[in-house]
Amino acid sequence: MFRQKSPQDAADPLLGKPASFGIHRYLQGSSNLFEENRLLKFSIVGLFGITAVLGMALYSTSQNQRTIVIPFGASGDLYVTGGKPSSAYLRAMTRNIVALSGTYSALSADRQFQELLSIVHPTAYNGLRDGLNAVLDELGNNPTLSIATYIRPDQPVTWTDRQILVPVEKVRVIGGVIRKFRGNLRIRYIIDAGRFWILSLTEENGMKETSSNRSESLLP
Repeated sequence: MFRQKSPQDAADPLLGKPASFGIHRYLQGSSNLFEENRLLKFSIVGLFGITAVLGMALYSTSQNQRTIVIPFGASGDLYVTGGKPSSAYLRAMTRNIVALSGTYSALSADRQFQELLSIVHPTAYNGLRDGLNAVLDELGNNPTLSIATYIRPDQPVTWTDRQILVPVEKVRVIGGVIRKFRGNLRIRYIIDAGRFWILSLTEENGMKETSSNRSESLLP
């Protein structure tokens, strides 16, 4: 009669096998584990590579993304692409900045200056605000004072990626007396996250009175 195997014997795969079989089985399991670990490492490296490629693609897309910004209710081909504004955008911003900062009276100045300050960069806000407050003080002392500033059509407006140089003519009226001045308004700006920010508004030393060659400052 045959001896019936116990459940313990049936569960032991090495029962009745030579000792070399156990060693071979161990080495085969170790080899399989090594291959699995190597495959896992390759998978992790591949995942990092795919993540890096996707990150570069997203960065490139964000740099080339076209942000449509319509300033002050204007219309036209106005956009900022990769931190670079279009020519139409710069022209529109220049016209509005000149109008807000250079054409005002005692009745309109405070509202216009608040609108102008809304596009001033936080790093330059306090300095420009102080200059505009000085203009408001002058208007308070001279309620009949009014200023009108125009971009000169006989001179080109030029710009770089950091500043705009605007040839202007300013008409100053107080108590019925009209005085005219010509010079250049320099607008320093920055494009941050697709938005236009003013850094400074200054007049060149060439702002001269057309009749008597007396200098006059737009922002005293």
